Amino acid sequence: MEQIRVMTVCGTRPEAIKLAPVIKRLEREARIESTLTVTGQHRQLLDQVLALFELEPDYDLAVMKKEQSLSALTSRILTKLGQILNEEEPDLVLVHGDTTTTFVASLAAFYHQIKVGHVEAGLRTYDKYAPYPEEVNRHLTGVLADLHFAPTAKNRANLVAENIAEEQIFVTGNTVIDALLETVDADYQFNNPHLRKLDFSKQVILFTCHRRENFGQPMTDIFKAVRKVVEQNSEVEVVFPVHLNPQVKELAADILQEVERIHLVSPLDYQPFVNLMARSHLIVTDSGGIQEEAPSLNKPVLVLREVTERQEAVETGAIKLIGTTSEQIISQINHLLTDQQQYDQMAQAENPYGDGQASQRIVRKILDLFAN
Repeated sequence: MEQIRVMTVCGTRPEAIKLAPVIKRLEREARIESTLTVTGQHRQLLDQVLALFELEPDYDLAVMKKEQSLSALTSRILTKLGQILNEEEPDLVLVHGDTTTTFVASLAAFYHQIKVGHVEAGLRTYDKYAPYPEEVNRHLTGVLADLHFAPTAKNRANLVAENIAEEQIFVTGNTVIDALLETVDADYQFNNPHLRKLDFSKQVILFTCHRRENFGQPMTDIFKAVRKVVEQNSEVEVVFPVHLNPQVKELAADILQEVERIHLVSPLDYQPFVNLMARSHLIVTDSGGIQEEAPSLNKPVLVLREVTERQEAVETGAIKLIGTTSEQIISQINHLLTDQQQYDQMAQAENPYGDGQASQRIVRKILDLFAN
């Protein structure tokens, strides 16, 4: 029986989280020879996830350099990955989502005339600078991919509208739900001293903010709004795992460092992070993945963006776009803190992202396609 050679490529923490269940399932299939290549686009954060899911890369490109431009990152991945594809000659390169690693790995595979499978295909805002550079990365990956694993019917419709052949698109659910359900634990004990001391009977807000398009004045306004909410609400505690980007760290230190009941913590590993999500009262974020995870945990999400590629969650009412102006953020958070009916409506909204079986569907489809 001829082996199907599948190389999975990832570089960031979200990619690794969402691909981990797929990689684990690939490794269990006798017909599949699975290899893992990491670019190291998020070095420390990526390594945390690999350790949690017990994934050992076969190749590590270690491409990151201090203050590296997107152009430099792109060229380094393309060159280094090209050399590995020459050696390995896989039948399929599997990528995830919308990062620079995702796009460049797809381009490298195309240059070697290797098929590309795109997990989490079809997400769109149709604004090429929001999110930047992710929106263009996923468009370009969509052009290069041969197999499109779309989380939802809406994602599938986006791809069909872009003239992707329908027989190349497969609706699978989102693999993040697979990873999430394996990781949340009601008995989980936090190691972080800030989290151990938190009183979750209070209104604990999990806050994250790191998007490039929010750098500068938008992020300043966001941080000032969060500070104001805490000052106005004595029962509110905010936990902010601060992104490692110096622009985020320095601004957080300036605006939020000395505020009582705002806890600035180092970036959390995936396991404590999802268990923190599960115990928080609500989530305020500009992240993409959290918009998918929180509905599975029945947690309302206020999204610090003008547009989102996760429209399904907006339509079910599980998440709400609130923009980046201070007044709007303060108003929307305060409303959700005080209006129990609105809170319950968001918390109990339908989860549109699947049943935790997405990885199984993806691997089964790979097996079917290469059997023909």
